[in-house]
Amino acid sequence: MTSHLDGNILAGPLAQFLVPDATMIEGRCGGCGRIAPLAEAVVYPDAPGLVVRCKTCSHVLATIIDAGERLFLSFAGMTAFAMRRDQAEESVSVA
Repeated sequence: MTSHLDGNILAGPLAQFLVPDATMIEGRCGGCGRIAPLAEAVVYPDAPGLVVRCKTCSHVLATIIDAGERLFLSFAGMTAFAMRRDQAEESVSVA
């Protein structure tokens, strides 16, 4: 029998990605496979929200929409997130 835990177990691992400067988190583009910090993405603010595109191939990486009572964040265009180990350790020591 496989045991399972609820989503609260993710607090520790996810905290490593919630660094003081989230733009340093690297994402892998679902279009071209480029891995780069979010700070290098191209952001279009004129849509109904923010549209984040890959600098290399223009694939939509993410959208951020403020819908009043809710804020929607989608990273559907990324296949993975990455962070250098030293950044993750720094994040945990700051928190």
